[in-house]
Amino acid sequence: MKAKTKSQLVKDLDAVFSKYIRYSNAKNGYCKCITCDRDYEVKKIHCGHFMSRQYMSTRWDERNVAPQCYGCNVMQQGKQFEFSLKIGKELSEELYLLTKQTKKWSLDEIKDMIEQYKDKLKDIS
Repeated sequence: MKAKTKSQLVKDLDAVFSKYIRYSNAKNGYCKCITCDRDYEVKKIHCGHFMSRQYMSTRWDERNVAPQCYGCNVMQQGKQFEFSLKIGKELSEELYLLTKQTKKWSLDEIKDMIEQYKDKLKDIS
């Protein structure tokens, strides 16, 4: 079997991380969108990022993400200002500063995080 590429591992980590964020914030199968406060089925809500996923230093930082509906996350580009109000000025500034740091994840780090989030998902099931 051929080893997965870094981009394939990143995709796998994104999927398990997103599922963990959504399910760990769910109550009775529903999540509240961080920016519009509406409830959505856990399977229909996104894992929204305050600072864009393009920044590898904060991409999988749990403080940088929250359940967010399609309308807010995609149609309204994440409603970053409203997101920042929910997480607070201090954390918003900290996450912003983290995006200025270059982070290159190794294959082993990514594989380890995949396993960690799989384990975390088992714990909330």
